[in-house]
Amino acid sequence: MTALTPGLSPESAKRAAGPGSGAVRRLAGALHRRPRLRLAALLTAPLLWLVLAYLGSLAALFLSAFWTTDSFTSEVVRVWTSQNFEELVTSPVYRTVALRTIGVALAVTALCAVIAFPLAFYTARVAHPRRRPLFVVALLMPLWAGYLVKVYAWRLILSEGGPLDWALRPLGLSGPGYGLTATVLVLTYLWLPYMALPIHTALAQLPDNLLNASADLGARTWRTFVSVVLPLVWPAVAAGSVFTFSLSLGDYITVQIVGGKTQLIGNLVYSNVTLNLPLAAALGTVPVAVIVVYLLAVRRSGALRSL
Repeated sequence: MTALTPGLSPESAKRAAGPGSGAVRRLAGALHRRPRLRLAALLTAPLLWLVLAYLGSLAALFLSAFWTTDSFTSEVVRVWTSQNFEELVTSPVYRTVALRTIGVALAVTALCAVIAFPLAFYTARVAHPRRRPLFVVALLMPLWAGYLVKVYAWRLILSEGGPLDWALRPLGLSGPGYGLTATVLVLTYLWLPYMALPIHTALAQLPDNLLNASADLGARTWRTFVSVVLPLVWPAVAAGSVFTFSLSLGDYITVQIVGGKTQLIGNLVYSNVTLNLPLAAALGTVPVAVIVVYLLAVRRSGALRSL
């Protein structure tokens, strides 16, 4: 129905509205009657961007991994060959670096889960309700600082004679210095909020009557945690692990700053981009393949169904 303007007849109001208003109303009516069409209209633009910008770049990366380079000029030669992948499989250096990278990502994920669980439990279940928002803000505060600022701050902390050495010296100990241990430690600090926030949300939504029922049935704290809390919070842990694992697997800056002589896949990709682009592309497909396998394993376990 056309809204009437004071002093105008219905015919005059229709003419004043213009021919385009009727088409707009018909389009709005069609979208209202067809939810799938409305959903397709909303998702078309972001899906096109995803296909062109993200999946397209991955396809270009995978295709360039089958090229080679001129040994004299280092120019890319667009000749199809599987030499780069054969070198990744047969070379013990690349196998060692790949396994080390996966091990670092798994270690960071496990440490983040172990540290984030008690922190999130305190912020979600123990702290006073009025103070919980403040604790959540404190938990996410590391995300407010820049990536390089945090990594270089840890470089100073882990340096020889730095604050960590000074704190451990009375105990007869010393800091780990720069190396693989420092890399795992710094990555754990960097990605801890991505694990803590999902666990905090899941624990905050945990029904109190389940915990009370477990206590009434005589279950101790550990039994309640294993049988009641962990199964309900496990999807949040799985979701957080996707972030921590993927971010650790593709990181190459932290290991350059605090890793010493440690080499991960990201370092090899970075060092070969200008010298041997096809080999760098082949190395870049390794983290992508590992992340896909990890996501399939997490999905197959059923941990993400209730998210």
